[in-house]
Amino acid sequence: MTKYVGAIDLGTTSNRFILFDKQGNIFDFAQKEHKQIFPRPGWVEHDPIEIWKNTCSVIKEVMIKTGISTDQIDSIGITNQRETSVVWNRKTGKPYYNAIVWQCTRTDKLCKSLVKEYGEDFFHEKTGLPVASYFSGPKVKWILDHVTDSKKESDSGDVLFGTIESWIIWWLTGGPEKGSHITDVTNASRTMLFNLNTLEWDKELLDAIGIPASMLPKIKPSIDSKTWGTTLKNGPFEGSIPVCGALGDQQSALFGQTCFSEGEAKNTYGTGCFLLLNTGNTRVRSTHGLLTTIGYRVNDEKAVYCLEGSIAIAGALVQWMRDNLGIIKDAFEIEELAKTVKDNGDVYFVPAFSGLFAPYWRSDARGIIAGLTRFANKGHIARAVLEACAYQTRDIIMAMKKDSNVDLKHLKVDGGMVLNELLMQFQSDILDVPIIRPTVIETTALGAAYAAGLATGFWNSTKDLKNNWSEGNRWEPTMTVEHREKLYSGWKKAIERSLNWV
Repeated sequence: MTKYVGAIDLGTTSNRFILFDKQGNIFDFAQKEHKQIFPRPGWVEHDPIEIWKNTCSVIKEVMIKTGISTDQIDSIGITNQRETSVVWNRKTGKPYYNAIVWQCTRTDKLCKSLVKEYGEDFFHEKTGLPVASYFSGPKVKWILDHVTDSKKESDSGDVLFGTIESWIIWWLTGGPEKGSHITDVTNASRTMLFNLNTLEWDKELLDAIGIPASMLPKIKPSIDSKTWGTTLKNGPFEGSIPVCGALGDQQSALFGQTCFSEGEAKNTYGTGCFLLLNTGNTRVRSTHGLLTTIGYRVNDEKAVYCLEGSIAIAGALVQWMRDNLGIIKDAFEIEELAKTVKDNGDVYFVPAFSGLFAPYWRSDARGIIAGLTRFANKGHIARAVLEACAYQTRDIIMAMKKDSNVDLKHLKVDGGMVLNELLMQFQSDILDVPIIRPTVIETTALGAAYAAGLATGFWNSTKDLKNNWSEGNRWEPTMTVEHREKLYSGWKKAIERSLNWV
């Protein structure tokens, strides 16, 4: 009987269920988008119930379409948009409020007050993170402060907090009263509540932000042979399957790209853009605007750390061109539109819709299009949209080199935007290194599958996973040094003009 591992990919704009075979190839998948909710400028929310229903929907679609039985699925791994936060009731399963999305800036004032009272170093030393609205802890505090029932019931033990993987694992393994309330170390490391040294929740951090410990999930390894429970017969799988692997989406992509050695790096081009560098079992403190985070942890082994550069808006900018401006009808049209011009026409687009993330961390920045003349047309703007991803990646690579003293030899890439060959060539040119795309580009979901399959023994070791990886395409730099630096100089001028807007 042929067996598969299932990956539930809980993204910012959609949910997917993918079945992978022993060679790491996709057997089948289904995908469904969920609504993006914008109550005010800078606020971003999701409906957690919709996310759970859509998860059930895509699972059932694959099971019906393929006709496979529950017995053919070895295990389930989860990957998720990381900092997005849900607060719900243990007994009813009802959320107290919509999920507050990682892009949301509503907690900016709270973050500033935390810095004023405790200092940036108090948080950074323990968490490896700057104090920013990006992370989960302040989002949870906002819900407690603004949703009366959540505050009143927060000491009862019935109010639960979790990132999206916690929410879905809880439902998969039983829901009200029965579900496993857990998170893995990678997601925990994105909350501003987790101590990177002890790998536990930190009481001083909880007290500073004002979050009861009773709300928090138990922290588990990313790959856990003990499993966290099984799916239910009355659930979307209609049978019992171990749930035993979870990774935040960017760490999952690192795992799926098999970047297991110190010094290996990957960049994911999705809703945002996220570059992770494996620093081994050593925690490297950034002094140049990067995050120190957990890459993954296998059972009781030492945790693997990473330096990360986080970009808020990448593919979301293409989506904005489609949905808000109507310049394109489908996301893939952006490449053909950009090809109608030979260069950017000196047009730069800084997509600081929610401020600027790494390496700047400027919540006062806002999006701008700079360098416009009457010569510019929609082709130049389309090209500037794509180039913005590459420039932001160079910002992070330069900061990463300063922190780690590691020269990038090449960059492994994944995510939906890596099918855009114009972007990939420009990325190679502006970084002056080869860009390598794997044969299987769904590395975020693949990483979650690998985590679950390693936990059960479906795959014996990371060597098996390395053997599965293969190069699909490669782009080599062709741009002159002078042209590269001229373009990047224009980008830096555009960045300066985006600051101090708010």
